[in-house]
Amino acid sequence: MGYTIYYRIRITRWSEFVKFIERICHGLGMELELSNDSVMIKGESVESLLIPAKGEGFVKTYGKEPVTSIYLLILYSVSAFGSVLVWED
Repeated sequence: MGYTIYYRIRITRWSEFVKFIERICHGLGMELELSNDSVMIKGESVESLLIPAKGEGFVKTYGKEPVTSIYLLILYSVSAFGSVLVWED
């Protein structure tokens, strides 16, 4: 049984978001993969968080801390660069 975070995202200021997420991941020591329209953040012992410029997704974190809280903070911070809707189960 796993704890899951679901999200719907629309990032309107993509280049600014990428600069922000690069700094955050570097500071936290998390691996980051960039593409033209998405970023992937790799957390330890959980699924990777894929953040598209526009779209929806989910990530299983199994409730493991601190990664679950970090992923939630990252997802909610998207609102500074567009819009985000996050829900959990």
